[in-house]
Amino acid sequence: MDAIPANPIPANPTAVDPVEMTVADAQAAFAAGTTSETLTRLFLERIALHNPHYNALIVMNPDALADARAIDRRRAAGEELGPLAGVPVVIKDTMDVAGLPSTGGWRFLSAKAGGTDLIPETDSPVVARMRAAGCVMLGKTNVPVLSATGSHANDSWAGPTINVAAPDCIPGGSSAGTAAAVAASMAVLGLAEETGGSIQNPASAHGLVGLKPTFGLVPNAGVMPLAGSTRDVVGPIARCVRDAALTLDVLAGYTAADPKTVAGIGKRPAGGYASGLDPSALRGKRLGLYGPGWRDRPLSAETAELYRGAQAEIAARGAVLVEDPLAGSGFADIGRPVEGSDHYDARGMESVAFDLHQYLGRMGPSAALRSFADFAAATAEEDCFAPGGVLHMMHQLPQFGPALADPLTPPDLSDFLAARESYLAILDRVMARERLDGFVFPQMRDALPPLHGTETLHETTVCEINIAGLPGLTVPAGRYASGAPFNLIFVGPLWSEAALLGMAYDYETATRYRCAPTLHGA
Repeated sequence: MDAIPANPIPANPTAVDPVEMTVADAQAAFAAGTTSETLTRLFLERIALHNPHYNALIVMNPDALADARAIDRRRAAGEELGPLAGVPVVIKDTMDVAGLPSTGGWRFLSAKAGGTDLIPETDSPVVARMRAAGCVMLGKTNVPVLSATGSHANDSWAGPTINVAAPDCIPGGSSAGTAAAVAASMAVLGLAEETGGSIQNPASAHGLVGLKPTFGLVPNAGVMPLAGSTRDVVGPIARCVRDAALTLDVLAGYTAADPKTVAGIGKRPAGGYASGLDPSALRGKRLGLYGPGWRDRPLSAETAELYRGAQAEIAARGAVLVEDPLAGSGFADIGRPVEGSDHYDARGMESVAFDLHQYLGRMGPSAALRSFADFAAATAEEDCFAPGGVLHMMHQLPQFGPALADPLTPPDLSDFLAARESYLAILDRVMARERLDGFVFPQMRDALPPLHGTETLHETTVCEINIAGLPGLTVPAGRYASGAPFNLIFVGPLWSEAALLGMAYDYETATRYRCAPTLHGA
């Protein structure tokens, strides 16, 4: 890991408290005279104190304080700045930040671990947007090898990330480091990315808000892909719904650097996502409940009990709850989990070799690896697609073999597209028939398993919403007897982020389940 200042020049810790700080808190501090440099130093102090134990950040931004001072100069000059200006944030390792390595959690792609650093010449579009919004990027966060698990980061070259909310349990993945950094108040918020649970899983495992956007709303160019053409999405992990909405306001929208974002034109709400947050948004909404019609996998007894409590809370806010509206629809029969997984359908990931080739080509002429052939040669000692490799399961997809053999040609994605169309057709039909505004499920089917072991996180929505391209938003809803967080996930039709944010905001403000964890070294 890059050196963290062991003794950054101390800020005044009594003036501003960074613990559980929100964007509104940060802006109030700025309005009262606190500088972004002071706030950045406070968070660097917390990183120096807590990160050695939790291992959330693996690469620090050496320009963080200079960036903070630049924002302070702009603020002092009277420039009108957005709500994220001067706010310290973290970025998932897989997102390109110009001049900083993108390691994918793999020793072959990290010079510190004896491999080859991948240093992009330009920011990914999402990082460029955060930079333009004035965010102070503190550093990059830990991930498992190639982001290939949604449960933990145990195999990262930088070592495992520890769950801040439940230290003996898995932290969720692959955005484990971002969630841990946010949960431990080592940053105000962070960027995460999902192919198969990698936003919703770690957010829920840490008792945080995690927003997985509709596919195509937020650009994913310049982000190390698993399914960049079909499934990968970038979104925020935050401690409150409003901060997730403010971040989506920055991230969402078309860019020529990622042509698939043309699909989102006209889909963003007037005034932005944060402007529509309403503490009465659940009133009159009709929401479908989890059941065998969605996925024929039962909830544990404890999860079912917590879910019943959450249903009562939602009903008390004026919502109408519809029992298993997808029963008999055929929705649950579409999934085709790969052998050896809990319930993971990998369709759409046939594009991984093609997408990696495109990603590496974008890094710039000085990048150490410029093509999929370069990547394969640099990692040949531990071929990720060979037996025992983290992506060997891909060979269960009939169309993957030809795609791997010819990574320069767009792959056959007909199986993925058929699944997506089937999911969306059934959802459209059932939601219209039942007059549904969305769904609300427990994000996990049972409590988190131990940090070290073979068990994975058992979620309710990953393959369905990732293949269908639907948005999902997690929100804290209580705790298991073990102390591990219990989160809900609100799911809606394509482009329904504004509605989901509103409903989750209503639930959050009514229940206030988010609380600061007790930290190691505190």
